[in-house]
Order: sequence, then structure tokens, then C-alpha cells
Amino acid sequence: MLFAHDTEVALRAAAALVNTAATLPGDTEDLATVADLDAFVQDWEWTGSHSHDDAELASVHALRPRLRRLWTAETDEAVALVNDLLDEAKALPQLVRHGEWSWHLHATPPEAPLATRMAVEAAMAMVDVIRADELARLRVCAADDCEDVVVDLSKNRSKRFCDGGCGNRANVAAYRARKTGSAG
Repeated sequence: MLFAHDTEVALRAAAALVNTAATLPGDTEDLATVADLDAFVQDWEWTGSHSHDDAELASVHALRPRLRRLWTAETDEAVALVNDLLDEAKALPQLVRHGEWSWHLHATPPEAPLATRMAVEAAMAMVDVIRADELARLRVCAADDCEDVVVDLSKNRSKRFCDGGCGNRANVAAYRARKTGSAG
């Protein structure tokens, strides 16, 4: 394991949140409704308050571009972004234990707004990434027709594609190109 379990989960959740936004023509908005956000919160097992309203959805939408920027930022910019997110939330890290989780960090109270908790979880995970000098593990999918972000937690730093099937499509295209080249 490269990072602590809660850091890896927070990085994956932040990437999943960023990837819910429609970034290219033809993309769909995956958090179009409050019900979509409810399902995302349930899928990623977010704890704490959740208001289930349009204002909360708008706050989460507003957070996504800020988190996306972390995937392409150089170290100094990433540090500034992380510090801004933590400062805005008045984050105060504390050890907690709940549910199936052993001791881990929370830096906001459970009653903090969902978007604030999401921002701080991502920022706290980024603290570990920056301190480990591992920003290169955060990248944008290598597929020409995809802008999803990727968290590469592989041992050999080889993950280039998102989890949306882009790697398979690239492999099939390369295979077909090789077959076409060898047939001609």
C-alpha cells in the first residue's frame, strides 16, 4: 500500500467526484439531480450531515473544478490549493473511528456541509500525496477523447487510463492498427 487506506479512498472518491462532471462535448453530467448526489454519497459511504437539496448539489458542483485542478497542478500550486481548501473549512484534524473503519483522520465535524467535508477529505489526502512527492500519480486519462482524472496507485506507476473503458478501447484500436498494417 502506497498511502494509508483512508488516503487512498479519499483520492479515489475525489477522482470519482471530479469525473462526474461533463467535460467534453457528448459527456453527460453524472450528478444532475439531488438523487444522483444521494447515490454518489451512498456509493462512497460519506458520513455526516447531508441536506439532500439543490443548494448542496450546487456546492458540490462548484467544488469539482477546484479538485480537478489538483490533478494537473505543479507542487507549489497544489500546496496553495490544498491550503486554501483547508483554511476555508477551518479544518482541525482529529483521529476518529466509526463503522468498519479503524482510526483515521477527519478534519471537519460531521455536521459540516457535504461539499466542505468532501473538499477537506480531498485536501487531507493531497497532503499525503504532496509530502510523499507523488503528484505524478495524479493524471488525466491518456485517451484522446477522455478528460477523466486518474489516481495511479500501481506499484510500477503504469496506470494511464481511467476506469471508464478507455484502456480497453486504446488496446483494441492498437491491435486493429497492427492487423491493418501487417495485412497491407
